Amino acid sequence: MTGVRAAHGQQGYDIRLEWGAVGGSEVAFSADVAVVVDVLSFTTTLSIAVGRGTRVFPFAWKDERAAAFAADKDAVLAVGRFEAAGLDDPPPSLSPAQLLASSPVERLVLPSPNGSTICAALDGITVVGASLRNRTAVARWLAKRIVSGATVAVVPAGERWPDGSLRPALEDLWGAGSVLSALDLDGVRMSPEAQHAAASFGLVAGDLASAVAECASGQELAAVGFADDVAAAADLDADDVVPLLTDGGFVAG
Repeated sequence: MTGVRAAHGQQGYDIRLEWGAVGGSEVAFSADVAVVVDVLSFTTTLSIAVGRGTRVFPFAWKDERAAAFAADKDAVLAVGRFEAAGLDDPPPSLSPAQLLASSPVERLVLPSPNGSTICAALDGITVVGASLRNRTAVARWLAKRIVSGATVAVVPAGERWPDGSLRPALEDLWGAGSVLSALDLDGVRMSPEAQHAAASFGLVAGDLASAVAECASGQELAAVGFADDVAAAADLDADDVVPLLTDGGFVAG
């Protein structure tokens, strides 16, 4: 069983990659740093918020538990996209476009069933949030640690099918690959899964905005009126910030 876990945890590699909460826990086992990627939309919104000076607390559920958690943290609870739609000064929400149009807050609870849940569940490891918007900043931050011998687990969050099962999402694969593509990986042992992500990003890097808009998740958001979120998520290197998870939420690393 130990050999099976080592295989699925990609423990022979310096940089590993696996999907979702379960896969992330496997590749993060014995790693030093976890990079969570949820392009549409948690880590995109996270990079915008932290770049504007907001301390962000991840939370798995958007219900009365989130409200109680926000009160305990003396923080604003992000609303849903539809609640903030159409307002001139919308309250903070999971929508990156709405957040860019809103007034910054000091402390924010940001619920998300995918990226936020994964971040909150990764115990005993350094966690950072990566997206297309901050991929170079994250790569620069990672490079110093990789040179010092750190192992890195990259965790594309994916989405959920209606039955709750994991749906691997291309935009998260590209987000993960974009970070890896910005690293100097000479001499670094990168798992086949991580290599695949980097190669996949290379296929779309020349027309990234169209690729994100045309993938299933991009079309889904556009169909319900949030094409601006897709465009904001595809804005490569728009943010020069590394959201680092601490005991006091995500802050600029």
